[in-house]
Amino acid sequence: MRSTDTIFALSTGRLPSGIAIVRMSGPGVRTALEAVAGAVPPRVARYGPLSFRGELLDHGLSLFFPGPASVTGEDCGEFHVHGSVAVVKGLITALSSLDGFRLAEPGEFSRRGFLNGRMDLTAVESLSDLIAAETDQQRKLALAGMGGKLRDIFLEWRAELQSLRARIEAELDFSDQDDVSPDLNAAIGREIDSLTIRMDRLVGRLGQAELVRDGYRVAILGAPNAGKSSLLNVLAMRDVAIVSNEAGTTRDLVEVSLEIDGFKVILTDTAGIRETKGVVEAIGIERALEAARLADLVILLEDTTNPVPITVESAATLLRVGAKSDLAGSARGDYDVLVSSLTGDGIRELLSKIGDRIRLAVSDGDGLLALRERHVGHLNRARAALQRASKANLPELVAEELRVAAVEIGRIVGIGDTEDLLGEIFSRFCIGK
Repeated sequence: MRSTDTIFALSTGRLPSGIAIVRMSGPGVRTALEAVAGAVPPRVARYGPLSFRGELLDHGLSLFFPGPASVTGEDCGEFHVHGSVAVVKGLITALSSLDGFRLAEPGEFSRRGFLNGRMDLTAVESLSDLIAAETDQQRKLALAGMGGKLRDIFLEWRAELQSLRARIEAELDFSDQDDVSPDLNAAIGREIDSLTIRMDRLVGRLGQAELVRDGYRVAILGAPNAGKSSLLNVLAMRDVAIVSNEAGTTRDLVEVSLEIDGFKVILTDTAGIRETKGVVEAIGIERALEAARLADLVILLEDTTNPVPITVESAATLLRVGAKSDLAGSARGDYDVLVSSLTGDGIRELLSKIGDRIRLAVSDGDGLLALRERHVGHLNRARAALQRASKANLPELVAEELRVAAVEIGRIVGIGDTEDLLGEIFSRFCIGK
């Protein structure tokens, strides 16, 4: 991968389509624009014929974004053409014939933007999340990450660590003693304690970001024929699970993804819980109990006409739901909500209660931060360095541990040696991004 190459790629979806956008980045962009569209003024959409070596390719828009004020920090250009396979093929062939031009690798546009200082690594990861976003809350989380709030926190912490280290080294350089003053030693201890507390608080918020990004898991548990599969189908608004009067029809987990109040929810139908001698059914029941252990919310579903209570070991929030309310008559148990999969009664209330549980799980006065496991790994290593610093007897060792902590924080945003991370992160992008 050479940054001196000019790269290009189709950045829109599968062809044929209404329009197609071919984007370029690198030193040869201006040459390509002039060869295909003629003179294109900066940051102005120019419409006209697009031709190459005397052959008309299409009529479309051409745009030029001179670097460094572009998304990649280099000269960038775009052709907006009709989404025809033949048109795009002709344009790609024309660009391929130019000296120094090649097809972009996955994520290479974003990688160049990162290497040229147009975005930090947390923004790159959030951009990937935005492209993959399925729900409103996932979109908001990704945009928050791209907005730089998390980056600013890490940069502030890194600056604090560097300042502490500089104070230690300055006092060692200008002091007649091989130690720092008691006042500075106490101040450093307070700063380390403060940073450790702030890191712990931030690490504790990882679960909220993961819940939004990966989905809120809801497991439906109950006895056989309690109405679990029927409820799943109603909530999914399509036939996902087999519904039968025969007990034990569901043997394996059936998952469906849906959106509730802007959040991604992964709903799981499970095998009915009961004593059984059947090997296959027993495996299904064990998987059901495991799903409950991994869930964020467990819906305990009971047939109100024939209630069979079950006990579930789970750290998740429990929601007791009475099914078949249309047949229950006056026989009503102690339920959080009553539903009928046949008439739809109570379904809206159930969805509302699930939404309440989700908002309770992600509520935070400071707003969501786009944390991820990679960030927490670096934070944990930085925290370990701070713990070693607080126990060190020699100021030189304290300064070294502060340096280690600052390096770990810097790696979160892409400062320092991050080459081992870049391939993994950018490989998740499409070719045109």
